[in-house]
Amino acid sequence: MKKTGMKARGGRVAVIGALGLVSVALAAAPAFAKGSVDITAPSTAHVGKTITVTAQGGDDSAGYLHQLCVEENGFGEGWHQETCSAAVKGDARVTARGTSARRGDLRFRAVLYGLTSTHDRKPVRLHASDVVTVHVR
Repeated sequence: MKKTGMKARGGRVAVIGALGLVSVALAAAPAFAKGSVDITAPSTAHVGKTITVTAQGGDDSAGYLHQLCVEENGFGEGWHQETCSAAVKGDARVTARGTSARRGDLRFRAVLYGLTSTHDRKPVRLHASDVVTVHVR
């Protein structure tokens, strides 16, 4: 009878020890910042007419100012920045307006950067939006 009781206590000790290890491991795991970037643009536009692209984004990472930039890729030119918001605490918003002189597809994305100051020369890329395509007719 004593052997059975010892086995039961040993099992409990093993379970309690395993739970303790799991809780320590979870506490030591790095926390990931949560954030998102959203972008909106019309699906079609006409040559010479204004195209308005808006984006908003934020991140809960501590110690960063946020700057949001709209980038364009079209007509074989590669990705380049169209415009950026000012560096702000909290959520950032930006609107880009422009026209296309020819037909084809323009792709846009928004990228959220983290900065340590308003004059930070090495911003950290935090998040990027999905790519949206505007068909210019």
